[in-house]
Amino acid sequence: MIRTSVLHQTHVLVSREDPPQTPELSFKLGEKECVSLLKKCGNMEEFKQAHARILKLGLFGDSFCASNLVATCALSDWGSMDYACSIFRQMDEPGSFEFNTMMRGHVKDMNSEEAMITYKEMVERGVKPDNFTYPTLLKACARLPAVEEGMQLHAHILKLGLENDVFVQNSLISMYGKCGEIGVCRAVFEQMNERSVASWSALITAHASLGMWSDCLRLLGDMSNEGYWRAEESILVSVLSGCTHLGALDLGRSVHGFLLRNVSGLNVIVETSLIEMYLKCGSLYKGMCLFQKMAKKNKLSYSVMISGLAMHGYGREGLRIFTEMLEQGLEPDDVVYVGVLNACSHAGLVQEGLQCFNRMKLEHGIEPTIQHYGCMVDLMGRAGRIDEALELIKSMPLEPNDVLWRSLLSASKVHNNLQAGEIAAKQLFKLDSQKASDYVVLSNMYAQAQRWEDVARTRTNMFSKGLSQRPGFSLVEVKRKMHRFVSQDAGHPQSESVYEMLYQMEWQLKFEGYSPDTTQVLCDVDEEEKKQRLSGHSQKLAIAYALIHTSQGSPIRIVRNLRMCNDCHTYTKLISIIFDREITVRDRHLFHHFKDGVCSCRDYW
Repeated sequence: MIRTSVLHQTHVLVSREDPPQTPELSFKLGEKECVSLLKKCGNMEEFKQAHARILKLGLFGDSFCASNLVATCALSDWGSMDYACSIFRQMDEPGSFEFNTMMRGHVKDMNSEEAMITYKEMVERGVKPDNFTYPTLLKACARLPAVEEGMQLHAHILKLGLENDVFVQNSLISMYGKCGEIGVCRAVFEQMNERSVASWSALITAHASLGMWSDCLRLLGDMSNEGYWRAEESILVSVLSGCTHLGALDLGRSVHGFLLRNVSGLNVIVETSLIEMYLKCGSLYKGMCLFQKMAKKNKLSYSVMISGLAMHGYGREGLRIFTEMLEQGLEPDDVVYVGVLNACSHAGLVQEGLQCFNRMKLEHGIEPTIQHYGCMVDLMGRAGRIDEALELIKSMPLEPNDVLWRSLLSASKVHNNLQAGEIAAKQLFKLDSQKASDYVVLSNMYAQAQRWEDVARTRTNMFSKGLSQRPGFSLVEVKRKMHRFVSQDAGHPQSESVYEMLYQMEWQLKFEGYSPDTTQVLCDVDEEEKKQRLSGHSQKLAIAYALIHTSQGSPIRIVRNLRMCNDCHTYTKLISIIFDREITVRDRHLFHHFKDGVCSCRDYW
């Protein structure tokens, strides 16, 4: 519908003949006219006309009308805080409602500092804050973040006796969580006499913001046990993030089922979170189906889908989705192009990656960031074009960071380019690398070259800096519970049965011609000990546990924190055909789907 300009609607805001200003003018009629005028406003021009009309009628002196003027101007999407401030300054004795409104307006405008200044003025003028004052201010502290100011506000809350107000408590939980004070956040929650769904939401979101995904899932269980199973969408998005990071697909499916049963018409944010959960938990087909069924897709939806396809090694499909996005008239940004370049990298599409990199600059005017250069170094490194990757790093206009050098170091190890590996490691050490993995990779390259003195020197340097190697582990989901294994694990409650199954697996593998790849054990030990070390890798233990506790033919899903070795890759391909299982392994940021003795990566990773 075409809206007529306010200049041609004088009958709406301005009467042709002003009513006489008599004492008989009803107080209630004045309030009613004020509200009616303000409700009709859709932009600042109309609002200013309404403001002029209210002044002409002499209604501004009425605190109700003045308050509504401030609230409309400060809180409307089309409003102006500068104009709202000018109205506020004309009020003789603004009360808590007016101060609260101004603080809400400043926070809405992302001006948290001004909200705090307004609160200070409120206190200095002797206006008593109420339970509507502090949720806004605590939100401002969370955004800054300003935990010290938040703690001072907490003290004010206690002094005024507002500590049992559920809205104030929920805001305290959210503020402390977003400021990283998870201990205080939990303490506030534990002290609550009555908890609402919003209380649980604030607590779960606080844990999610700190990446405490296991705690998110545990809290959802506690929430359900206390009878609060009708969770808000915001809680479920946080829980979906937990499932995504932990690879807990079964629990993610349960959340999806709950949403379908209880929420009609999922919004694009929830739908995108579901897609991301399925993609990052290894269920590419389900994620793709949800994406295709979306009634409305936005830039984030496309970005998640492209990145998901990249993770699974489906680079060409990712490029097809990117083309579809452009055809829909959506303009790509730097984040979308990171996904596109990763899709090319993980599928070995070197020429396509170079074309996309140039297209990003020339066609879409996006200046490459350090992340884009990182994708290109990874692209060339994976393809074995180590020298070209090194030249790109040297020629880029940005200062290379540790991620680029680490990517080159990793590629150098895979392709046995010790010279480039030494250059990358030297640059990392210049940047004062605090990652033990950098020293370990260089040490392993020296071990492959049987330069044992260099191995000892590199390890000594690592230990002298107080760095220790992060142990590799594998998580496997069985009956909605995540089970964790480390290499040579003997601490699991069922380790005895796991090693018995491992023995059976190895016995059957011999008939398939499997021989352990002992070149993967980079220690100066005899051949038998190398075989023993290989057999106890965490991924193999996780597979053994899953074979024991899952039904014949059911899929196995594993999440690793470190890159899979060549021997585990070969081993898992053979296990998939011997036991007729589909095995999905999330190798840090990539997926390998093993089925019928073949891996989806086509041995390129």
